[in-house]
Amino acid sequence: MIALAVMGLSIGAIIGWNLPLRIPAVHARYLAIAVLAGLDSVFGGMRAEIEGRFDGVVFGSGFFFNMLLAAGLTYVGDRLGVELYLAVVVALGVRMFQNVGAARRLWLSQYRQKR
Repeated sequence: MIALAVMGLSIGAIIGWNLPLRIPAVHARYLAIAVLAGLDSVFGGMRAEIEGRFDGVVFGSGFFFNMLLAAGLTYVGDRLGVELYLAVVVALGVRMFQNVGAARRLWLSQYRQKR
């Protein structure tokens, strides 16, 4: 399952990199925040899969809800004239590093048990 997620993420990144699509500067911040929220969900899903508690419905709903919430907070911040997107970046960044660190520790413990 993890290999499938990594493969899908890689294929999506390659396609996105090669598309001649230009995002207006006005919308670039929202897209960046939404992508960051999506990556947070992906890393959380990878961690849940390693722990043996992955649920596709929870992952799918969390993926889209997190992206909409992050973009919505960014929009509200823009309307209020507050750099609220920075709070979103920090929160999602911390969660991503926690999930990746936990996944790494789980992988290492599984590797050590096999040896």
